[in-house]
Amino acid sequence: MEDKPPSRKVEESGSSKRSQRQQERQGKLPRRHKEVKRSLRRPDCPEHLSGGSVHWLPEQPESEASVSVEDTAESCPKRWDRCRRGHFLHGPYPATHFGPKACVLPNPTSVMHIQDPASQRLTWSKPPLNVLIIRKIRDETLLEPFKELCRFLVEEKHLMVYVEKKVVDDGSLMTDDSFSAIRNQLCTFREGYDDISDRIDLIICLGGDGTLLYASSLFQGSVPPVMAFHLGSLGFLTPFKFESFKTEVDKVFEGNAAIILRSRLRVKVVKGMFQRNEQLFSTQGNGIAPHNHINNEAGKITLQLQVLNEVVVDRGPSSYLSNVDLYLDGRLITSVLGDGVIVSTPTGSTAYAAAAGASMIHPNVPAIMVTPICPHSLSFRPIVVPAGVELMITLSPDARNTAWVSFDGRKRQEIQHGDSIKITTSCFPVPSICCHDLVYDWFDSLAQCLHWNIRKKQTRLTDASDSSETEN
Repeated sequence: MEDKPPSRKVEESGSSKRSQRQQERQGKLPRRHKEVKRSLRRPDCPEHLSGGSVHWLPEQPESEASVSVEDTAESCPKRWDRCRRGHFLHGPYPATHFGPKACVLPNPTSVMHIQDPASQRLTWSKPPLNVLIIRKIRDETLLEPFKELCRFLVEEKHLMVYVEKKVVDDGSLMTDDSFSAIRNQLCTFREGYDDISDRIDLIICLGGDGTLLYASSLFQGSVPPVMAFHLGSLGFLTPFKFESFKTEVDKVFEGNAAIILRSRLRVKVVKGMFQRNEQLFSTQGNGIAPHNHINNEAGKITLQLQVLNEVVVDRGPSSYLSNVDLYLDGRLITSVLGDGVIVSTPTGSTAYAAAAGASMIHPNVPAIMVTPICPHSLSFRPIVVPAGVELMITLSPDARNTAWVSFDGRKRQEIQHGDSIKITTSCFPVPSICCHDLVYDWFDSLAQCLHWNIRKKQTRLTDASDSSETEN
């Protein structure tokens, strides 16, 4: 008897809701519109969006939703392995905060985290104070541009300038008395010893493409905006001319500069992950690597890097063909027999991959390129896979020799049986500042640096009679 009153209330509420919906259908009551509030809170861990799914997160309190860039840069690398990765086709949404003070100008017209590349503009939450200068070493022609830039930033802009210690210790700078006052105000650091990832607001590169690759290697988390001046040999990634450096730097400090987000690869080298057993390595006809050959206790991550250009696996000093297996999201795709294989970003598509016959891809395209190096096959063509997949490279069980791997041409090491290389798209791109815009700069670099599609022009026909004779 005690359950009857609640049941009557439920029936009454249910009948009232039905009658209200009937009145809405008849037009007597205005239709109710459900408001869905969604927050695009930037995750405090890159793996939250790894794999590339678009997450609509519920609104969080202000104290929880606002995550400082400093906390993010310190906590993210430690939490990579604690976050579960989902497998999706699209690449991860790149972080839009670059260093302590820079970010992408919010665009209200962006849909589902996909932003119009033309609307990628740089803005500053606070005026930049700390600038890192990367200078090409062992090049005497860059001494004067380096000194001019330091004087401008220190004396005129009143900024804190960071340089590498070996650059300041250059003999030519040490003996220059006119530069001693500026040199004493420079902050120095040593690669591998001093962490400056949470101090730098802007990076300025003087040299060639190698300076940009080196700047990327210094920041394994969030990367500050990079402004690269063409003072090297090729200069595909360096769009600015140093003759007008004061004007260009002032424009960047004012904000609203066009930027291109150059995606990077997140790479893990795992030693001793697989048991050396050919029977366990067999795919059992379905192309999927069996789980019982994985030794999770023995597997140890020995290296974890952010790579801007490419990961190269080659045969090293051996005269035998390199024989490696390529997995995509845990499924065996193919075995590569040849000199090796290149896994590159769209930025790296114009580097070693282009020399190996790959297509050139605009850096804004979310993709990963797989290019064989001199494959012993007439049908092995370079392929492009979605940015959200995870690639894994291991030595084939019947490989006659070991392989060697390098990352942007650095940290070269040997890969033996049982080791694996895991590669996926990183959530931390390199925000490269454009001189004009991200489309013009790229095609201008193709034409000027690689002479893309440059040939002698065809002469036009003089009159209609020539055209008819040619057709006949």
